[in-house]
Amino acid sequence: MSTQQAPAAVVMIRPHKFTANPQTAEDNSFQTCSGSVTGQEAISALAEFDAAVNKLEAAGIVVHTFEDHGERQTPDSVFPNNWFSTHTGGHIAVYPMFTENRRLERRWDVIEFLKRNYRVQDVIDYSGLEQDDLALEGTGAMVLDHIERVAYTAESNRADPIILERFCTNFNFEPMAFKAANRDGKAVYHTNVIMAVGTSFALVSTEMMVDAERRTAVVDRLKESGRDVIELSEAQIDEFAGNAMELSAGSQRYLAISSRGVDSLTDNQKSRIEKSATLLPISIPTIETAGGSVRCMMAGIHLSKR
Repeated sequence: MSTQQAPAAVVMIRPHKFTANPQTAEDNSFQTCSGSVTGQEAISALAEFDAAVNKLEAAGIVVHTFEDHGERQTPDSVFPNNWFSTHTGGHIAVYPMFTENRRLERRWDVIEFLKRNYRVQDVIDYSGLEQDDLALEGTGAMVLDHIERVAYTAESNRADPIILERFCTNFNFEPMAFKAANRDGKAVYHTNVIMAVGTSFALVSTEMMVDAERRTAVVDRLKESGRDVIELSEAQIDEFAGNAMELSAGSQRYLAISSRGVDSLTDNQKSRIEKSATLLPISIPTIETAGGSVRCMMAGIHLSKR
């Protein structure tokens, strides 16, 4: 059973021709591969994906898998959380993407599948705003607190404030934007690499938030919701410890997170997470060279089944 914050089902896209995306390399400091990926790495990425799906399903998570055979030249298709999101009450949002080749990731067959299998009232499509060079890359750009209705958003070229306001008005969220940067002063490209909000806890790297006053406001807002705010260092963010997602299976909650991320956590951090969610480490070293990790691979389904 899905809880408000932790969905029981996800959509994942199986990448048959995983490769580096040169169009996203400029602003994604987590992307370590550049140029073409070898055939062997593509095979490794596929094996990592399948192992991840198996691990999620073994825990009781429902995974809706769609194939990407590579005809559309979509190197980042393995990260579908950026182009759509789902919301309780039967609502779906479709988002405008920053780079041209990521716009090709949108798949209406996925939306039609959701309409057939879940109760969908409406689909709000913001993708036309790409004509104005505006982007809001879904639950990469926004970390959504579905319980308190807050959209935590690191300011970047992938999170336009105009669309953020429009999304928050349409979907009844409060926008909470802040500046975040790495040690070199480079803006954080997606909020979900430095922050994850679960039902009873939040993982966040406040040291990467530039403005002290805004940092305090974010932490206060999380604490007001009753959550245990677990601070992550920038070194832990580099290991993808912030790119995690809480999921549910029956009465059990899990935190799906990179194996690298788990290895970087302290015993204290692990025990605080495990008060309410079981750690579910997933190893995806090849896929992570593209600059995203476990959270990015899953689009959560916050819809009621038909």
